[in-house]
Amino acid sequence: MEYELYQVSAFTQDPFAGNPACVVPLEKWLSDELLLKIARENAVAETAFYIDRGNSFNLRWFTPEMEMDLCGHATLATAHVIRNHRKYTGEKIIFDTRSGQLSVSFQESKYFLDLPNREPQPVELPKLLKNSLNLQPVEVLKARDFVLVYTSEKEIREININREYFDRLDLGTGGVIVTAPGEDCDFVSRFFTPGALVFEDPVTGSAHCSLVPFWEKRLGLDKMHARQLSPRGGELFCTLKGDRVEVAGHAVTYSAGKLFLNRD
Repeated sequence: MEYELYQVSAFTQDPFAGNPACVVPLEKWLSDELLLKIARENAVAETAFYIDRGNSFNLRWFTPEMEMDLCGHATLATAHVIRNHRKYTGEKIIFDTRSGQLSVSFQESKYFLDLPNREPQPVELPKLLKNSLNLQPVEVLKARDFVLVYTSEKEIREININREYFDRLDLGTGGVIVTAPGEDCDFVSRFFTPGALVFEDPVTGSAHCSLVPFWEKRLGLDKMHARQLSPRGGELFCTLKGDRVEVAGHAVTYSAGKLFLNRD
């Protein structure tokens, strides 16, 4: 069987920046085992699989290790494929996912993702996490992900993690966000996943489900410009809308081709 395969860089206009995601359109679901094998073979942070249902699209996300409950950058990448390569002409794309119904709208070259609000709450810093950090945070919060708050962008850039301790954390589908006020934007962040093939995620849309409500309260802004300070880097434009978070950014196609499977 032949399947289309796209690789898209999300939250950037540079194909060598942002967060790369693979997108595979399907007519019916393959087995979970096979979906995971495809994600492993693609070896990017996320592979998105979707099925066109007419009025909406079923969407699932896989890392090389597991199925995820939410992935912002792969959702944006999927919307980019549907709009630009599948010639979708509607004003909004509706996705049915494990995290409920998500929508993506368009304005010129930007994509606007409607995501759930996952406001983090204060928690204790686990000992393994504390021992893995070269710099200690001033605050610790958690929703799906840990949110470690620092005082400056410089500290975020200087974070180093000892994986001997870090990879022993069992966070399920979650990860660890480090964040601080930005120098040329409202806030910055980085995102790490214990034991993952892609240890530092280049740009993490879903992390902003927690970052946006946190920084809205600290900065008093409902519209914010954010940067993720991974080596690839990315740019996000965020708006808090009650129990939803809107995360906007650009996307660019890096490659398009086919994958060949000898079984369904």
